[in-house]
Amino acid sequence: MEAEDEYNVIISVDAEGSGRLTDPEKDRMRARLYEVTGQAFEKADIRPPRLYQEDRGDGVLSFLPAGVRRRVAGEWLEYLHQNLREVNRDLRTPLRLRVGMHIGPVRADAHGRSGRAVDLACRLCDCATAKAVLAAAPEKSPLVAVVSDRLYEDAVLPGGRWVEPDHYRSHEVELKEGGRTAWFMVPGLPQPPEPEPADETDGPAGAPPGPEDTPRGPGGTPAPRGPAGTPEGAKVVQDVHQHGSGLLFAGNFENFNNGHPGTGRSDR
Repeated sequence: MEAEDEYNVIISVDAEGSGRLTDPEKDRMRARLYEVTGQAFEKADIRPPRLYQEDRGDGVLSFLPAGVRRRVAGEWLEYLHQNLREVNRDLRTPLRLRVGMHIGPVRADAHGRSGRAVDLACRLCDCATAKAVLAAAPEKSPLVAVVSDRLYEDAVLPGGRWVEPDHYRSHEVELKEGGRTAWFMVPGLPQPPEPEPADETDGPAGAPPGPEDTPRGPGGTPAPRGPAGTPEGAKVVQDVHQHGSGLLFAGNFENFNNGHPGTGRSDR
């Protein structure tokens, strides 16, 4: 007889910038990741067997019964935020986390947990908008939570202990499964920062810039932005106009190379 699916809260946690770490640095990052998430579950009174986890290398995937969904959206997220702030006090490179959260049916077998609900939680955690929001958040706010529309309606909107629906902002994200509405929250901020426009498509051609591509100033805070979201001081091209067979450029730029198709000639 085929086992029935369990209706679970699914939490996908991933660390920002883990691909830039050496193996020893990654070992220390993983230890801190399990420390801050595990202590948050403990403080929220969520323990095995109600808590089941799978290691994901640079992150961890957690499954919990649906009955604790409001506790996860409130107490667990707040404890995780405070744990991150505490552990980051002594770190030159702070640990910054993305958390994707969804609720839905999950199938268990001898190899672990799977299902479309699991895929969606992971996609939300890894979406370009989540990366952009976290990159734009100040150093004191090292966490972004991305909640599915279903979990938002079920666990966030009704409110509860440390649950602040007004602190969330919705964005339309384009995932492999198609377009989705997701809700973003950065603990410690009344509203998450507005992300720069991001390409949500998958694959190398559409891969969003990683944290290493986000200019940062002293202390890890995002660098001031210039026109159209470019780093302050960068030379940009604005107002490109087509007139007959020529181009007219207006703006602030230097070292611009405009090649003329078919002539092999460049204007300098």
